[in-house]
Amino acid sequence: MSRLAAVPIASHQAQAEEPDYALVQRCIQGDSQGFRLLYRRHQQRVRAILYQLCDSEALDDLVQDVFLRAWRGLPKFRQTAQFSTWLYRIAWNVASDHRQASAKSRDRLQVFKQQSCRRQEAVDVMHLHYQDMVQRGLAQMSFDHRTVLVLHDLEELPQKEIAEILAIPVGTVKSRLFHARAAMRQYFQKEGVQL
Repeated sequence: MSRLAAVPIASHQAQAEEPDYALVQRCIQGDSQGFRLLYRRHQQRVRAILYQLCDSEALDDLVQDVFLRAWRGLPKFRQTAQFSTWLYRIAWNVASDHRQASAKSRDRLQVFKQQSCRRQEAVDVMHLHYQDMVQRGLAQMSFDHRTVLVLHDLEELPQKEIAEILAIPVGTVKSRLFHARAAMRQYFQKEGVQL
């Protein structure tokens, strides 16, 4: 009996270790379990990227939008690119669309920050102050510079992958990263923080 009970666990572990391209193939063949595994594997990273780019109370909706677009686009996904790169490109598109749609409603940003601070009351005050400063520094950058800084320095994606996600040359990524870091340094110095 215990031997049989171990079988589902082993097969579940094998599924969790399946590479993305194998899970994509399962999805294309109609296996929704494959997409569920892709979602579990990538949703935290997608959520983090969207949070940094949108700073939005609509985060759950944006994450859902990314994965809905991914599900619909799977038949067109070309296996020459990494699934994660393709997915982060979708996340960037969703963030861009959201940014354009909410450009006129800045009040929602303030409400979200207040809610976020209330949720994190138990967190160390210095950490909160630093997080808030980073968010304010990011908010003062152009969307292009902010995107590159978030993907490279906060999400730790390599420059080559960022270039693929944003469909720009690696040299442009390097240039934007240089300017974004300089802007962030300047912002911190203006706030009296020495880096």
